[in-house]
Formats: sequence, structure tokens, C-alpha cells
Amino acid sequence: MDKLWYVVTTYVGHEDSVKEKLESRTESMGMQENIFRVIIPVTTEIESKDGVTKEKTKKMFPGYVFVEMIMSDEAWYAVRNTPGVTGFIGSSGKGAKPTPLLPQEIDRILINMGMSRVDIESELKVGDKVNIIDGPFKGMIGTIDTIDMENNKLNVLIDLFGQETPVEVELFQVSK
Repeated sequence: MDKLWYVVTTYVGHEDSVKEKLESRTESMGMQENIFRVIIPVTTEIESKDGVTKEKTKKMFPGYVFVEMIMSDEAWYAVRNTPGVTGFIGSSGKGAKPTPLLPQEIDRILINMGMSRVDIESELKVGDKVNIIDGPFKGMIGTIDTIDMENNKLNVLIDLFGQETPVEVELFQVSK
């Protein structure tokens, strides 16, 4: 089972409390193996008013919380029955499980927030094999040579014409 991103609906203005409840519920129910990250996509806008410049954080999708999870019956139940959650996007209801976001959809959102679909600290290390899923080397498998956490980039060694060649790829371009 793959961990994928799902969109959970909530009441507008309740996103932060739903995020907190989901995270504490994950902990208390021992669901760390199925529910990984809970995010509320935000952007920072610079606002000038009466000569005073302020940074303002604005929710990109009011009323929505994004959850990275493995869709098991237990995880689905835990998220769906969290106080403040009104449902999932991509579910017809009637007990049907939702469809996850496509990788390119969540990548765009995470990149805007300076994040990646791959959690570097817990998922990747030098020497790991990765599959390149986007860009000119799509479909190739390589070994991680170096990790640039600041810029969300990897140096991956791939076999190109029988020779080990280093290529630089963005985090969203690889899967483990």
C-alpha cells in the first residue's frame, strides 16, 4: 500500500483545530503507520497599508486540510470521525473510499509551501535506490549520491550507456 495525499473537508475557519485533532488522534489511536502528515496549505502575502508593510499568512484552500496517509479501513475511520471533519473530496459517500490527489497536483501545492511529497528526513538517505518519475530521466532507477535539503534536490547516480552518471533531480521527480 502506498501513502498518498487526500483532501479532507471541514468548516471554513476550523482548519487549524481539525489539524490539531487529527494529529493528536493519530497519536492516541496508534495510527502513525497509516497517517503521516497533516497540512493546511498557506501562502504569505506582503500587504502595505498606510505606509506600514506587513506579512500576512493566507490559507490557499479555506475549508480543506490535506492528509498524507495509507488508506486502510482503520485510517479512513480515524480521519472521517475526527471532530470537525465533514468528509473527503473524491468520495461519493455511502461508504466509498475517496480517490487520492494525483502526484502532480500535490507537488504543485507542496512546492509553493517549500515542501516535498517525499519526506527527506525520514524516507531518504545516501545509498537508497529511487525511481525517477519526472523529467528527462523519467523511468530510470538510480542511487542517491548526495542530498541537498536546503534546495530540495538530490544527486542521483544513474546507469547511462553503461556508465554511472550523476544527475541532479528535484525531490518531486523521484519516488522511493
